[in-house]
Amino acid sequence: MHSPQAFIDQVWAEEILPAVSEYIEIPNVSEHFDASWKANGHMDRAVSLIHGWMASRRIAGLTIEVLELPGRSPLIVAEIPAFGGGEASKPGVLLYGHLDKQPEMSGWREGLGPWTAVLEGDRLYGRGGADDGYSAFASTLAIEAVQREGGSHQRCVILIEASEESGSPDLPAYVDHLAERIGDIDLVICLDSGCLDYQHLWVTTSLRGLVGGSLTVKVLEEGVHSGDASGVVPSSFRLLRILLDRIEDAATGEVLLPGFHVEIPADRLEEAKGTALAMSEPASSHYRFAQGTQPMTTDPEEQLLARTWKPTLSVTGAAGFPEVSRAGNVLRPFSALKLSLRLPPTCDSSSALAELSNALLTDPPNSAVVGFDGLEAANGWNAPSLSPWLLRSLEAASQVTFGSSMRTFGEGGSIPFMGMLGMRFPAAQFVVTGVLGPESNAHGPNEFLHLPTARRLTVAMALILNDHATAIR
Repeated sequence: MHSPQAFIDQVWAEEILPAVSEYIEIPNVSEHFDASWKANGHMDRAVSLIHGWMASRRIAGLTIEVLELPGRSPLIVAEIPAFGGGEASKPGVLLYGHLDKQPEMSGWREGLGPWTAVLEGDRLYGRGGADDGYSAFASTLAIEAVQREGGSHQRCVILIEASEESGSPDLPAYVDHLAERIGDIDLVICLDSGCLDYQHLWVTTSLRGLVGGSLTVKVLEEGVHSGDASGVVPSSFRLLRILLDRIEDAATGEVLLPGFHVEIPADRLEEAKGTALAMSEPASSHYRFAQGTQPMTTDPEEQLLARTWKPTLSVTGAAGFPEVSRAGNVLRPFSALKLSLRLPPTCDSSSALAELSNALLTDPPNSAVVGFDGLEAANGWNAPSLSPWLLRSLEAASQVTFGSSMRTFGEGGSIPFMGMLGMRFPAAQFVVTGVLGPESNAHGPNEFLHLPTARRLTVAMALILNDHATAIR
């Protein structure tokens, strides 16, 4: 196959950049954050944009459609038959991405905003460009480039879902619905992960799971004057603190529930050690700490393990609290917190959620009314070992595109689809990668797509697809 670099760079500059910019400006937040997503029409606009771009590509045998099962968010599915030296009788490739987005989040710096595409140097700012609207364009272009440059690929199926940021509740139904069309798969490519720098091809070897819900403590039917009631009526916030102390050591951040901890596999311990030694600076250097704030650990290896193989609690939302400027001397009737706990990749999320619920709901302090609802649970994923052909292909692709060796790491986030696919295709190889590197800030303010990395990943995918079709496996 001829080098696809020039063609891919040209299409990114002339066709993908304008399309991704248009996509960023559509506020299609995921269904969990917009109960009226269908009536609002933003998701359909994003689907129409991406479907139209994909359908316009010059790819031999391409068929593409938008599916929408009753009560589900839409899914774009594209099928491309084997090409060149690819053989129809052999297993195919599944390429995955999503187009739904996280909510706006506050804190965008002046001149930037979630629904405004702003290009500054190599960075395209705006919500969803990196997480992970670019994936549909890059996946499609990689296949087109293989064909245009005289390469080969096996049968390919592209799935672009619209519920990933809600935990992919709709995707299993589509995978079941499409089971016959998806067929036998022995390579999965996912562009929804991240990278620890922009100088290497990074491959994700594990993903954390997730459990969570909304914890509410109610002590009164209505707020009362704090001078009258405090000392008699317990503070709902103090009782919340008591409950949180059941699940987390406030001094260290350690999760106290035994079922949330697993034995870290030996190969992942070695991987963390090797990655820490190879990195020029620790993972903590990627974050904009408030002045004087220190990380929970300064050891580079421990930082990598802490963000991938150890459970953590984050409080991501609150209710029952007035704005500080509007807070009077009132003992509030209730306090509520949204809890999000990350799980080690091999921890069973259903068991963890049951243990968490039991810890929070049993024997409530002061017999207060305690609720824990809006529950969610998603398993993590630990990748199978990379096969020799794929290791060779990844290393060669990294050298060609980045001019350096490929690296592996565990990702702290969750992609529920990976665990489901791991069970459905136990013999498949996985290339899970992405553009979410230092400061790219997915889910937060000032999210950006690092364009050179996106282009390089597109080239790397084309090379890997060609190797997959021609390697002796």
